[in-house]
Amino acid sequence: MGSEANEGKALETELDGVRYERIPIKTRLVGPTDDIVEIVTTFAHSVVRPGDILFVTEKIVAITQGRAYPVDEITPRPLATRLSRYVTRTPSGIGLGLPETMEMALRECGTPRILFAAAVAVVTKPFGRRGDFYRVAGPKARGIDGPTSGTIPPYNSQVVLAPERPSEVAAVLRAALGTPVDVLIVDINDFGGNVLGSTLDRTANRLMERILGDNPLGQGHQSTPLGVIRRVV
Repeated sequence: MGSEANEGKALETELDGVRYERIPIKTRLVGPTDDIVEIVTTFAHSVVRPGDILFVTEKIVAITQGRAYPVDEITPRPLATRLSRYVTRTPSGIGLGLPETMEMALRECGTPRILFAAAVAVVTKPFGRRGDFYRVAGPKARGIDGPTSGTIPPYNSQVVLAPERPSEVAAVLRAALGTPVDVLIVDINDFGGNVLGSTLDRTANRLMERILGDNPLGQGHQSTPLGVIRRVV
């Protein structure tokens, strides 16, 4: 099976003198009634080889956990509307810049934590620091995806939360594949990303984040929520 990069993306990258392929894996549209194990084993089985690292986007894990909500079914409280006005939107996504996504952050993380994160950001932002809000609010806030026009329907009009128990999911997927591979659950976009759950150690996870730093899966309609990292020899 030949390896092919997504449009506008590079199949290979080189870090510290080592070359790696990042092979996208196309799937069908994943919904809340799907089983993440069935999806991953069905579409990745013919691609993965012993020694590979399979990476799975956090979004399809969360969707199969029932953590995607139509934006028109979310009623933001006044506090969510006020806080969302101060969020800087980036080309990578809305983040918490919508009242509806901020509302879900308040529900997920708790009002005291979100208010504390906002207060820290107000104090540190004038000194040129960025990202303190999400560092304090935590991965549940950072992992919330808002609706964007570049997303495949129906998720272009839904808020998707961060997945639950991502490290457990990674371990279950590794066992289900029946091939000696490691598994990552990742949150990546065109500005970088994070490993949310993994069967690797922390040092290896940081390397994987660098390997995936240019988002080889893409940001829009590619329908490739899985991929393989393979060292080129």
